[in-house]
Amino acid sequence: MSALFHFQSLLLVVLLLICTCTYVRAAAPALVDRNKKGVFGVFFKAARIGERLSPYCSIACLIMAIYILT
Repeated sequence: MSALFHFQSLLLVVLLLICTCTYVRAAAPALVDRNKKGVFGVFFKAARIGERLSPYCSIACLIMAIYILT
């Protein structure tokens, strides 16, 4: 089953994308900032979401981890 058709997997992929993009932008900002438009603009937007909503993203990651482990 694809991750796109299972809600839990889709949510996990989105959370990991947000966290990864935020980390990459903190480590190498030029990599993410140069692609603000187009297809790769999704990564810039995910990094922005991760920066602005970092406490909520962290809580969501913890809840997802607990849910997967139980």
